[in-house]
Amino acid sequence: MTTQPPAGSSRVAPPRTERQRERRRRILDAATRLASSGGFEAVQMREVAEASGVALGTLYRYFPSKIHLLLGVLLDQLELLRETLRERPLSETDPADRLLRTLRRAFRAHEREPRLAEAMMRALVFADGSAQEEVRAVSELTTDILVDAAGLPADPGPERRSAMRVIQLTWHSTLMHRLAGHTTAAEADRDLGTACRLVAGASGG
Repeated sequence: MTTQPPAGSSRVAPPRTERQRERRRRILDAATRLASSGGFEAVQMREVAEASGVALGTLYRYFPSKIHLLLGVLLDQLELLRETLRERPLSETDPADRLLRTLRRAFRAHEREPRLAEAMMRALVFADGSAQEEVRAVSELTTDILVDAAGLPADPGPERRSAMRVIQLTWHSTLMHRLAGHTTAAEADRDLGTACRLVAGASGG
């Protein structure tokens, strides 16, 4: 059972001091470990507070709910993916091939940590209006990653950016079906490849 935030609690501004950033890092690391070992249900706010060495009230000031926390973990994982892509540049020249290579890298990471992936995707599905800002941040960061992966300019225009969002939605849907066992690895890979070719082609390459 997830502990509810204290009455009158509210979100605070993003951490600005080194101490705040370090505390937030500990919280995200603790939540990631719990999700990796036990999935969505294992991430309980009290356990996260204890594992990260912060007071429960402090945790709620950083993340008002379990959903907000897991969306924070998802954003953190996306940042790691972006760093990996920048450290290991893609060699492909075709935008569709570059996109598919990127999604395959992401899927391999999800397959290594299926419970973590499941927890993050459930948070994304369960997020309500109170987490609108976090959901938008996930969408924008994912789109930015795909824009970079396709070799598009930083401001590719609304149509191409929309095309990247379509691929993003296909990625998330395919991942959720794969985690639930509704599709095979081969089917998931084929579906992602189809989406990348169709959408990249429709967006002008």
